[in-house]
Amino acid sequence: MTDFTTIILQFDEQGEKTGWTYIEIPADIAQKLKPGNKKSFRVKGWLDGFAVAGMAAMPMGEGNFILALNAEVRKGTRKGAGGMLAVKLEEDKDYKVEVPADLQECFEFDPDAGVQFNSLARSHRDYFIKWINSAKTSETRERRIVNTVNAMLRKWDYGTMIREMRKEV
Repeated sequence: MTDFTTIILQFDEQGEKTGWTYIEIPADIAQKLKPGNKKSFRVKGWLDGFAVAGMAAMPMGEGNFILALNAEVRKGTRKGAGGMLAVKLEEDKDYKVEVPADLQECFEFDPDAGVQFNSLARSHRDYFIKWINSAKTSETRERRIVNTVNAMLRKWDYGTMIREMRKEV
C-alpha cells in the first residue's frame, strides 16, 4: 500500500473532463503502484479513511495519472476541490465486473452484438454494465439492455449511445 497526501483538484474547460474533481498520482507513486505501466489501471484503498475499490487511475502524460472523484467519494470524504486528502492505494487486481445474465442472454440471441461488446476495452464494457445494473426498475433495466444491444449493433461506444438517446427525447 502506497501512502501520500495530495490536494483535490478540478478541471476547468478540458473537453470531456470539464468539471471533473480529481487527484493527481505523481509518476513516481504510479510506478510503485504498477511498475512499468503507462495505461489505465484499477486501484483500491482509502481516501481519508473512506474505502474505495475498482477506481480507474488514468494516464495524463509524463508518467502522471489522475483518479476521478465521483459524488459518492466526495460525500464519503466530506471534501471537494481544494481539500487535502490522505491517500493509501494499491493496484486492485481483484476488480471484475460480470456481464449480467439478462444481457448475456441477449448476446446469445444476437451474437454480432456480443462480439462487438467483447471487442470493447474492459473499462468501456464496464460503463454499459454499471449503467444497466444501476436501473431502479425492471422496465428501466430492460430498456437499458435493449439500448446496449442496439448500440453494439451500430458499433457505438457508451458516450455515443448516451448522446443519441438524448437527441431522441
